[in-house]
Amino acid sequence: MAGIVLKNITKNYGKTKVVKSIDLDINDGEFVVLVGPSGCGKSTTLRMIAGLESPTSGEITIGNRIVNDIEPQHRNIAMVFQNYALYPHKTVEENIVFALRRLKMAESEIQGRLQKVVKILKLEDYLNRKPADLSGGQRQRVAMGRAIIRDADCFLFDEPLSNLDAKLRSHMRTEIAQIHHEYGLTSVYVTHDQIEAMTLADRVVVLRDGMIEQVGSPMDVYLNPSNIFVATFIGSPSMNILNGTLMTDYLHIGSYQLPREHLAIITPNLKIPDKGMPVKVGIRPDFFNDKTFFSNSSNSYDFDNIEVRLVEPMGFDKEILFTFGEMNIKARLDLRSVIERGDKINLTVDLSRILLFDTITEKRL
Repeated sequence: MAGIVLKNITKNYGKTKVVKSIDLDINDGEFVVLVGPSGCGKSTTLRMIAGLESPTSGEITIGNRIVNDIEPQHRNIAMVFQNYALYPHKTVEENIVFALRRLKMAESEIQGRLQKVVKILKLEDYLNRKPADLSGGQRQRVAMGRAIIRDADCFLFDEPLSNLDAKLRSHMRTEIAQIHHEYGLTSVYVTHDQIEAMTLADRVVVLRDGMIEQVGSPMDVYLNPSNIFVATFIGSPSMNILNGTLMTDYLHIGSYQLPREHLAIITPNLKIPDKGMPVKVGIRPDFFNDKTFFSNSSNSYDFDNIEVRLVEPMGFDKEILFTFGEMNIKARLDLRSVIERGDKINLTVDLSRILLFDTITEKRL
């Protein structure tokens, strides 16, 4: 295995800047997920690591080698593509071991690696089949097998699950996580799906418009987003963003006044004008609770007599929609809360989970 270092990496297509001065250190054995909306530069970044694209400027290091001028086949990386990229005329076994046979590895070594890989991926019964005879999930497992059978320095995944249905995506996420724990692979995984990012990553790299917005563990990014973009992109359902006014002693939202002392304000010596400071207020749907099942604490604040506008059953959870003035807000409650549209409910929230953002820069206060 080997670590990966990106130093001041940029990528331009003509006058269009796709990747803008990215710096990123990926540790040996770490699973890093690049996540962001379409066009944010995540796949281009991955392709530069692989050698399929050349950076306009900057330096890429894999292990102790600067690889900018090294061809993809000599970088000792393995890549899993979105479209599988299998040889249609070869069997599953031939696809998996193709690279090893090209290297003229001893057949006994090839077979030993093959048996270990197909056991992990549950492909023992498909070795003689062609890709056309396999389901989408089976083809993706073959593509993964072809990657992990190699003794590569790092493994690159380019949205490998996007062609699968929801059930298969969930299953394959579990398999990828198990493979990572089994092999301890240095892995870079690209996705636009924040659920994949949250469930797979050791660290998440959130990109927007070719720049890194935040790097951190999944829970750190979820609980402590650096700005409104990260706050609303990570988490499902998305964080509620409300208009508020921060006063010296309290936060004003709609008709509510929340005591300031327990709010999660991280800006030191924040100065508040006498007339108050307009702010954006972030509250995750998950942090609302049905007051019936939660006792009050010094950190809690109650929103009483809330009228439910919509209920969306999700199985164990349900999402409810309500309003503060003209602002629509979602809360996620568990199955203990029996609630219908038009009912009234009392909700409570931990004040330390309420985040404040600057209205202009949208950065965390």
